[in-house]
Amino acid sequence: MSLHRISVIGTGYLGATHAAGMAELGHEVIGVDSDPARIGALAEGRVPFHEPGLPELLAKHVASGRLQFTTSLKEAAERADTHFICVGTPQGPDGAADVSHIHAVIDQLVPMLTTPTLIVGKSTVPVGTAQALMERIARIAKPGVEVDLAWNPEFLREGYAVKDTLHPNRLVIGATTPDAEWTLRDLYQGPIAEGVPVVVTDLPTSELVKVAANAFLATKISFINSMAELCEATGADVTLLADALGHDERIGRRFLNSGLGFGGGCLPKDIRALVARADELGRPESVRFLRDMDEINQRRRDRIVEMAAASVGSFRGVKIAVLGASFKPDSDDVRDSPALDVAIRLQEAGAFVTIYDPAANLTARAIAPTLRFAANALTACRKADLVLHLTEWAEFGELDPAAVGDVVRRKVLIDARNALDVHRWQDADWVVHAPGRSLDALDKHAERVSRDGGHRHVHDAKMPEGCEATTRRSPQEISDDGRAQPTEA
Repeated sequence: MSLHRISVIGTGYLGATHAAGMAELGHEVIGVDSDPARIGALAEGRVPFHEPGLPELLAKHVASGRLQFTTSLKEAAERADTHFICVGTPQGPDGAADVSHIHAVIDQLVPMLTTPTLIVGKSTVPVGTAQALMERIARIAKPGVEVDLAWNPEFLREGYAVKDTLHPNRLVIGATTPDAEWTLRDLYQGPIAEGVPVVVTDLPTSELVKVAANAFLATKISFINSMAELCEATGADVTLLADALGHDERIGRRFLNSGLGFGGGCLPKDIRALVARADELGRPESVRFLRDMDEINQRRRDRIVEMAAASVGSFRGVKIAVLGASFKPDSDDVRDSPALDVAIRLQEAGAFVTIYDPAANLTARAIAPTLRFAANALTACRKADLVLHLTEWAEFGELDPAAVGDVVRRKVLIDARNALDVHRWQDADWVVHAPGRSLDALDKHAERVSRDGGHRHVHDAKMPEGCEATTRRSPQEISDDGRAQPTEA
């Protein structure tokens, strides 16, 4: 493997992780950002967001000198021969992705280049963006300076981003020249040597991969959540339904966990951006189903608020404990978080809401400063009339129902993620509600298993690989890309 001099432009979640990962793979890396405070923190080895394993990796390579940071794009242009673009593509008012930051990087960087250079896009963009950038590069590059463009989409899962950078489940390379493909293969020689599949595509396909993957995962989540609505209408149990479906290898069990729905900065944004791009291309009918999925996802939040109202009557003066604010566990990201959205709605309806999240209290407070936040779960639950489990952090699954019962006013729990061991809570005299589940039917089924000599509840029984039971599932069951990861992206 050759030693490459790399710049990573944009040091948010994606860029900071990629920069540290490339240093770990043996390259000299300089991270670039226009935010002096962010660059200052990273240069000191401090990560300004929650991501397990990244602080240690960052500090290691800042100390070694292999990873440096700057606010000067000119410095990066002079020092690096490969530039990764990792800037944000936020959702615009019409749902389309705003790629103005990427165009701004190209406009500033390319005229500074004086030697043959490869620019690699990692940001998630609408299909067709790379072609427009290539045309732009051809117009503004210095005469005689070869500037190539490739696309290498990211598939990071929050909470597992370091692993996904160093040991990805696939590498997608969108390239138009053999040199660009060779450079990226050499950059990733370590993971490739481990057997990571490499898919080489044209530029449009590489741009579509990430949004298509997220659209597919959102489809599975939305499907099982729509089935949950039918289960509630008929007395069926959506977790048992998902287990039965999961035994079909054509379907699989992952991403079939019904609950509060998906959120975060990727799935909702990517779905809306894909819909907007299809409209621009004159093919709105090709992704019409994605509009329905977005509606299904929003209805899950409505449903949890309805269940809360049914549990307490009027919200006026009622104290509600909310466990979880981030959109998924092992993250402090509250962008489009279903948990935080529900908490805000309950407060607006008149409830006194107290939140505890193991990592996202500060980020949630910045979005919703009028909500109250507790330092731990028991404090959040003190004198609560209702407890809502909204983000499936592992520590919530380990709570002692009896200890929580000692501090609340009423033992009523809504497991909005269908992730808790219901029987443990019921055995401690809690009234438990969960979307899409007939808990009476679950009790009867568990009793049948015990009578048959199993001596275990149905969800304690061993399932085949990929078909883990839902109430005892590992906190690493699903992912943003279908691999081990907490539930619902």
